[in-house]
Amino acid sequence: MGVVCFVYIGELANGWLYVGVTKNLDRRSLEHLLGNSIRTTRIFGFKRLLYSEPHSTLSAARRREIQIKKWSRAKKLALASGDVAELHRLATRRQR
Repeated sequence: MGVVCFVYIGELANGWLYVGVTKNLDRRSLEHLLGNSIRTTRIFGFKRLLYSEPHSTLSAARRREIQIKKWSRAKKLALASGDVAELHRLATRRQR
């Protein structure tokens, strides 16, 4: 089965990070940029897409979205930048 949807992390104009799920990443990014999307991005503005990952089912994407939303800002940024060592360090530090 191919890619059905994406989990993504976007940066808002105020520096906050937004985590969401979409079936069409290009369309959703444009909606956020134009302010034709959710209340959060209409109010705070959407600066840029930082990260996305494909999923073969909507339920898998939703589970991953919930997981990432629980993470700290630092951990989300490590994921977005592909810094596996920092991601691992942040994950093990939290478990202690």
